Amino acid sequence: MAVTGGVLVLYLVAHMVGNLKIFLGAEDFNHYAEWLRTMGEPAVPRRTVLTLIEVVLGVSVVLHMWSAVSLARRASAARPVKYQSKKKSHAQGYAARTMRYGGVIIAVYVVWHLLDLTFFVVNPKGSDATPYERMVADFDPSRWYITVWYVVALVLVGLHLNHGIWSAFQTLGLRTPRRERALRGLAGTVAALVTLGFVSVPLSITFGWVS
Repeated sequence: MAVTGGVLVLYLVAHMVGNLKIFLGAEDFNHYAEWLRTMGEPAVPRRTVLTLIEVVLGVSVVLHMWSAVSLARRASAARPVKYQSKKKSHAQGYAARTMRYGGVIIAVYVVWHLLDLTFFVVNPKGSDATPYERMVADFDPSRWYITVWYVVALVLVGLHLNHGIWSAFQTLGLRTPRRERALRGLAGTVAALVTLGFVSVPLSITFGWVS
């Protein structure tokens, strides 16, 4: 789960950096979108590298979800009787619930996001527009509810990242009493930066700062 989570974190950071190119204008953003599809040319056909990346991401998502279910079942089998203490452990508390239910919402969001900006099924401009035009049309002020949906989902992504990165540090044996504060700070900082980077795009379009 930690390894697949690491793959997904790296992808999110790269994806966020690419999205921020929208602040450089339509030409730069469209050029970036085209570059994603032409990586590796002429050594390999168009879209080969991007397709390989998508396959790796798809496998990582499936394995990540499978790991989550497997670990939950293992934990339940290891302790079929609940603790008598009324005080909830960290694993039973807010963070764990956020990971569980937030993960479901994130999965729904990913499906919507693919239909919206990859397959153009629910995008107002469709496949005939440029990537920049599709992005701007998607978060038009008249479609404020789409912006709200994206922001809520991305905040959940941030919460998921914060707890997930910290858990990965523990899983990989990096946590020590001396490092704990620094590692928690690093997890929170990465999660906050990724969240702010992603939400800045829909909010900027909705409020007219990007048009």
